[in-house]
Amino acid sequence: MSVLNKNNYGYISPSDFNLFAKQAQLDLFENYFYAYNYQISKENARKSGTGYADITKGLEEVIDTFSITRPLTISSGSEYFLPSLLTTNDDYYLLNKILINNEVIFSGTTTTNVGGANQIIDTNADFIALGVMVGDIVGVEVQGYSYNLVVTNVTVNTLTVTPGVLNTFPLNYTIYQPDEKKEAEKVTHSKITMLNNSLLTKPNLSYPAYTQEGLVGQAYPTTINNPGQLICQYIRFPYIPRWTYVTLSSGEPAFDEGAADYQDFELPNDDEVNLVNKILQYAGMSIREVSTVQFAQAEENVSNQQEK
Repeated sequence: MSVLNKNNYGYISPSDFNLFAKQAQLDLFENYFYAYNYQISKENARKSGTGYADITKGLEEVIDTFSITRPLTISSGSEYFLPSLLTTNDDYYLLNKILINNEVIFSGTTTTNVGGANQIIDTNADFIALGVMVGDIVGVEVQGYSYNLVVTNVTVNTLTVTPGVLNTFPLNYTIYQPDEKKEAEKVTHSKITMLNNSLLTKPNLSYPAYTQEGLVGQAYPTTINNPGQLICQYIRFPYIPRWTYVTLSSGEPAFDEGAADYQDFELPNDDEVNLVNKILQYAGMSIREVSTVQFAQAEENVSNQQEK
C-alpha cells in the first residue's frame, strides 16, 4: 500500500490483496523447483560452490519445509486415495515416494472403547503373546482419515497409543513393525500388466509397486490393503495466505491476527522482497498503473540476476 499510494494512484481491497498474495506465493513456490534444477545443472558443470555458497542445500531445506509424510486412506481393496483436502487436509504438488509397512504383526477389531481415545482394546487378542512392543505402529482409519499410531504401553488385551484419535467403535486395526518398510516403485499402467504376468517380476511385499490414476493409487501386490499400510511422503502446496481484518467505524480495515481463518505466508523471510514485487505486479495491473508493474518487474529481474 505504501508503494501504490505514493501518488494516490489507487487502492486495493483486502479481498483483492488475498487473491494477489495467493498467486504470488504459488509463483515463488513453483520457482523453487526450477531454481533447484538450475543449481543441480551448475553442480554437474562444476560451477557451484560449497559451504555457505551451496545454494542447492538452501533450496532443499526450503522445499523440505513443505514435506509431509502420512498414511493414505483405503478407497477400496488395494486402492488408496492420494493426498487431497478431503483425505489428508492438504493438496499435494509432488509425490516423492510411497512406503509400504510390509511386516504385519497382527490385525484385529476392537471389542470395546471404554478405554477412551488412546487405547486399543481387543479381548480376543493377547498382545504380549503376539510380541507387540512399545514403539510398534498401529494403523487405523477414523472418519475417513488414516492414522499410524505409536504404541506407548502394552498389556494382554490393551494397547495404549499416541496420538489419541480412536473415537469409532468397532475399529479395525493392524499392527506393524516400525522399522520394516519398503519403498514402492511407481510404474506405468502398461508396465504393471507385464510385471504382473511374470513370475520373476511380479510385485511382492519385498518389491512393491504402485500406479496412479486421477486421485487414486493402486498398490501391488493387492494384499496391501490394511489400514495405515501404505505411507506417502509428498510435497504439499503452501497454505493459502489470508490477511484478516476488522472494519473500523471510519471504514479502514485493521489487521486481525486472531481471526480463525488467518493464515500467514509460508515462504522464508529472504523471499519477502520477491513476494512484495510479485504482489505489486498484480496490484499494478489491477489499478492500471503501468509504472508500478514496471518497477516491480525491474526489482524482480535484479533479484533474479543476483541469485544467479
